[in-house]
Amino acid sequence: MDTIASLFSFITTPVSWVIVQFHKVYGAIFGDDTGWAWGLSIVSLVILIRICLIPLFVKQIKATRAMQTLQPEMKKIQERYKNDKQRQSEEMMKLYKETGTNPLSSCLPILAQSPFFFALYHVLNSIANNETIGAINQSLLDSAQKAHIFGAPLAAKFTDSAADVQALDASLTTVRIVTAVMIVLMSASQFYTQRQLMTKNVDTTVKTPFMQQQKMLMYIFPVMFAVFGINFPVGVLVYWLTTNVWTMGQQMYVIRNNPTPGSKAQAAYLERLTKHVSHHGKVRRRGERNVVKAIVAKGRDRNEYERKFINGLSKAGLAAQTDGTVLKSETPVAVETEDGTPLATPKRQQPKRQSKSQRQTGVAKAAGEPEPKTSLTKSDAPEDTKPTAAKKPGSGTRSKAQSGQRKGPQRPKSPSKK
Repeated sequence: MDTIASLFSFITTPVSWVIVQFHKVYGAIFGDDTGWAWGLSIVSLVILIRICLIPLFVKQIKATRAMQTLQPEMKKIQERYKNDKQRQSEEMMKLYKETGTNPLSSCLPILAQSPFFFALYHVLNSIANNETIGAINQSLLDSAQKAHIFGAPLAAKFTDSAADVQALDASLTTVRIVTAVMIVLMSASQFYTQRQLMTKNVDTTVKTPFMQQQKMLMYIFPVMFAVFGINFPVGVLVYWLTTNVWTMGQQMYVIRNNPTPGSKAQAAYLERLTKHVSHHGKVRRRGERNVVKAIVAKGRDRNEYERKFINGLSKAGLAAQTDGTVLKSETPVAVETEDGTPLATPKRQQPKRQSKSQRQTGVAKAAGEPEPKTSLTKSDAPEDTKPTAAKKPGSGTRSKAQSGQRKGPQRPKSPSKK
């Protein structure tokens, strides 16, 4: 640890100075020797560091978005070389190099915090060994050794012996209970943060090495914190638990307001946006306009949730514009299918053709005239009202036509040419 401390000695003095300045503020409120004063000083140090790292976090988000835009190309490579894992990995690395993306970009905040983490560890370790360091003089050292957080000294560790804990005026059982609870909370918060990223903010339609890496980190990091946490002083556990809670809240905000395309978080976001826009008839915030603008620009490349959003606006009589605004549509907008092609508008059905008697009935009704009487058919007329046909001279008494001869009046035969 001395080698690591020497490597990060350039940042030990600034970290100790920041802790001292916060301690002056909280010491005036809670008392100089209280665990609240020293504990809140460490929490404030975390908040200050994370605020300084916000530009790096924004860069991480942009890098993650760049990785998401490569998902279709990565899926093609995966399908093309599905039987050759080595060639698949080579093509993936080539794609990363050509586009300037880095699959390890999600680790940037953790790597940037490492110097502050080791500096704080060295400061607390010096307090446990009764050594002054940086801006912490002897009087502050005595005050820090008296500070207890839930009965555990600030510099105590889970692996300390009973004699070491007794020297810090504490109980070994209390120290181990407090450190064990903090280690469990630290590992659980790390696991939940990574799981939230994997289950809500990842396009699950594409299986890539990047996703496998994130899934692996979801289990590796909590185990690492649990294993190494028993060697961390209570003050370092406070630091790491605070930064995990900050990361979890920061990520929840990003997932809710800027989700990854194709993820479950995007489906929930677009559903909320559809209800909001349909209710107010316009897009209010600038971020929402940027989202609508990006969806319109995609055209037929929209995913399932984005097509559902466009169709929802169409049903509400609205149409998304290229500048991200939403206007009322005078004409119905064609609904898109799953492949992005608009459905054809249904053809107008022609009315059924009416018979002559129906048309005459309709005309008579329109003119107010009585309906014309229709003649009875042969089957409908009663037998006693049937008129008897007059017999023609020369027809004889035959009542039936001869076989092979048509009924009704016959055409006279043409005279023979003989």
